[in-house]
Amino acid sequence: MPARRPLLALLAFLALLAPKAATQRPLRIFVSVDMEGIGGIGTGAMTNSDGKDYATGRDLMTAEVNAVVAAILERGPAEILVNDSHGDAQNLLHTRLDSRVQYIQGSIKPFGMMQGLERGYDAVIFLGYHARAGATGGFLAHTGSGAVKGLWINGVEVGEGGLNAYYAGAMDVPVVLAAGDSAFTVEFRALVPTRTVATKVAIGSSVARLLHPDTVRVRLAGAVRAALDDLGNARPLRPTEPVTVRLRFDGTTRPDILEAIPGVRRVDGYTVEFRSPTMADAYKLIRLMYRYVSW
Repeated sequence: MPARRPLLALLAFLALLAPKAATQRPLRIFVSVDMEGIGGIGTGAMTNSDGKDYATGRDLMTAEVNAVVAAILERGPAEILVNDSHGDAQNLLHTRLDSRVQYIQGSIKPFGMMQGLERGYDAVIFLGYHARAGATGGFLAHTGSGAVKGLWINGVEVGEGGLNAYYAGAMDVPVVLAAGDSAFTVEFRALVPTRTVATKVAIGSSVARLLHPDTVRVRLAGAVRAALDDLGNARPLRPTEPVTVRLRFDGTTRPDILEAIPGVRRVDGYTVEFRSPTMADAYKLIRLMYRYVSW
């Protein structure tokens, strides 16, 4: 009998561990990837399919995503959804993405940069982001498209990062890491107290001082590890609902058209305002207004 005691003790210890192991599940991580803020991209041409070195921009974008994915999976199993969030959303070289991720390609999607995010995800990561329209010194700064000159959610001016963080918060999912140029990171941290990585120093609207892409990827990997280690303390940016949205455009024609939508109020020649019952409803209408309304 004494010889069996160590074996029995080991079996009892393993039995204690079993329930804990059984409750573990893969993390669900959503990654939204824009292009202007990717490390190594220093001109607008690199983000345009007709531009010089666009192929290099795609390489850099894909490698940055893979570096983040590798850091996530170092921690353990994870379900990772990557949403191409730039322009026509056909920028990432998806055959060179880590084979363990799923990838959303294509731009005709009602939730745009946040397509695919739903309740039940554990974390959101933003890569390649930029500052909002009109940001002083923001590298390639804009909001949605050149038609938008200002966007406010419940009275708070936001860019794409802020808008998307509010949407994630409405899904009860925190943004645990956001990366882009230095102007973006300052802007984003003022709204969301989370980790950021500056991939370049914004000098002006079309000039940036670049870090080497390898340096950026190392910093991103470290930030991912720290963010996931601290995941229990992450908090979503929850918007107050109903949501009041104000959009200011670059001309008066688009507001002329938009005020025909029931519930849309003309504030002035360039600006419209509306109220939506949920952030999801607001997001879809915002996207409709700047992207799909034309004449």
